[in-house]
Amino acid sequence: MIVERIMKKNVHTLLPTDTVEHALHLMEEKNIRHIPIVNNMMQLVGIISDRDVRNGLQAALYENSAQEDLQQPLSKVMKTNLLTGHPLDFVEEVAATFYEYKIGCLPIIQDSKLVGIVTETDLLYTFVQLTGANQPASQFEVKVENISGKLAEVTSILKKRKLNILSVLVYPHQDEQFKILVFRVQTMNPTGVIHDLQEEGYEVLWPNLPGVTS
Repeated sequence: MIVERIMKKNVHTLLPTDTVEHALHLMEEKNIRHIPIVNNMMQLVGIISDRDVRNGLQAALYENSAQEDLQQPLSKVMKTNLLTGHPLDFVEEVAATFYEYKIGCLPIIQDSKLVGIVTETDLLYTFVQLTGANQPASQFEVKVENISGKLAEVTSILKKRKLNILSVLVYPHQDEQFKILVFRVQTMNPTGVIHDLQEEGYEVLWPNLPGVTS
């Protein structure tokens, strides 16, 4: 999946000459945590977060200069050392960037202009959709050899039960000779398919159902 499919395209922005007070009001009104700062050509020049604003206000209150600091231009407080993405970047790569750099949002740039933004919430929602966790289903984990064709073999067993697969994830096993397949399927009773898998010699790691042994 590419970033263009999950990014917010209607981005609330401000200019470097706008004030901290303006940014605070916009965040509260739109219930957002990050505001990209752009120039008149929609080119990204900075970003400001609710943490930046609130930390600055706390310091200002301590020094009894809150009103003066509220009127500061955003150019004085915005972050300018920015990470950005492109609409054709893969969501998985963007998620890795969030994790590595511990960021809360990523502005998306195309042809030198801001075209969207991706937040932590966007990534989490996408992960929920990709895994099918927002739909009634059963999940089970199967240990298989780390060789080609194993996924097809397991899905053929599910096909015999006419089970609709909502998602498939592949996890590494501590032993590199194996991997773990995690399925979410549209059934509230996975006992039958678990029995079928075990009959074919597969080790079902989850669920460990009473009365059903590997």
